[in-house]
Amino acid sequence: MTRPARLAVGVVSAGRVGSVLGAALARAGHTVVAASGISTASHERAERLLPGVPLLPPDEVVAAADLVLLAVPDDALADLVAGLGATGNWRPGQIVIHTSGAHGVDVLRPAAEAGALALALHPVMTFTGREEDLQRMAACSVGVTAASDDEIAWSVGEALTVEMGGEAVRVPEEARPLYHAALAHGSNHLVTLVEDCLELLARAGIANGERMLGPLLSAALDNALRHGDRALTGPVARGDTGTVRKHLDVLDAEAPDIRPCYTALARRTAERASAAGLLGKDTAAEITELLEGNEKP
Repeated sequence: MTRPARLAVGVVSAGRVGSVLGAALARAGHTVVAASGISTASHERAERLLPGVPLLPPDEVVAAADLVLLAVPDDALADLVAGLGATGNWRPGQIVIHTSGAHGVDVLRPAAEAGALALALHPVMTFTGREEDLQRMAACSVGVTAASDDEIAWSVGEALTVEMGGEAVRVPEEARPLYHAALAHGSNHLVTLVEDCLELLARAGIANGERMLGPLLSAALDNALRHGDRALTGPVARGDTGTVRKHLDVLDAEAPDIRPCYTALARRTAERASAAGLLGKDTAAEITELLEGNEKP
């Protein structure tokens, strides 16, 4: 794989993702020449991860850079790219990269029409904006998207990913929304689920719930990744209707705000367990009736 030439990198903006990827590119031998950042946190992060890099307005960052890294929120990206295009900031020969998982390269069309090489590089990890993120890049997949017929762009995206320590995975433009929905469903909703579990343990009077859940959830995740639906266990997968009924009763009484999430996930678990042959159809129907509140007397 061809290594990109040493590039002048501009980071818009120096948030958790932008500052870390800018530092990763600098570690690979590129030069971060400018970054943008408004908040105090962005200034402090830039000082820590991008020392000596001047903080400038976005248009000046773009003007100074061969490679522009756009690390802004999903909903802000299109307006930023269009605004920079309307003021003539994009130029031929630039590499323009965004880090949004939700978008492909179509959102970068104003830059591409000006002659820039457009790429989407989405690191599949959560960022703290601290130095340890640079080490985590070594075990990180990166969703790479380029124009379908531009093999040079695909190769550049893959090479930059490898330079930053990641593993490149090609994600076609049309697959980007479903790809991102899968990642958000797993990572974001996992946090919600864990915090709900900790809240229930606290309501039960159990302190330090993190120590109890850590080994359990780590094993569950490892088993799920290794064995798929065969890793399903617990009262729903076993068809223990009486236990599920107790859960619903206590959640109704003690945590009605959490019960709908429990019910939805239990219903989906019953569907998967039944499809995997772990749960008989009759028992699955009984569990589903209970969860839907249609249990026969």
